[in-house]
Amino acid sequence: MKETLKPGIKYEHKFVVPTSKTVPSLYPESEEFTAMPEVFATGFLVGFLEWSCIKAINPHLDWPREQTVGTHIDVSHEAATPPGLEVTAAVELMEVDGRKLVFSVEAHDGVDLISKGRHERFVINKEKFDAKVREKGMHNE
Repeated sequence: MKETLKPGIKYEHKFVVPTSKTVPSLYPESEEFTAMPEVFATGFLVGFLEWSCIKAINPHLDWPREQTVGTHIDVSHEAATPPGLEVTAAVELMEVDGRKLVFSVEAHDGVDLISKGRHERFVINKEKFDAKVREKGMHNE
């Protein structure tokens, strides 16, 4: 982690919602999801907010050796967004507690505020993290 990784880092990220990021595409295996409206899925919204936080702080990490993983998400999903609209996430790093990072997040689709809340990420050493995941996977063999 670089010395520049401090509260106050802000980032704005934009993304045009394609049909592939709507509810029926979230789990195509799910009969229930495929029957639902074609609007930006909450699961993809969460991923978009994570992506925005990653982009905000990557310049302040020793990327790609250091990366971050999401550890907590507490966000609303307040309005439906059809495909074709551009969503904008505005994120701000509010707290750095060791390797724990706390962000304030919100997203707007040009018409409505669609999400607001809080997201936590944890700084990892990718090599060590991958080794632990491989070890965990061996328990299934």
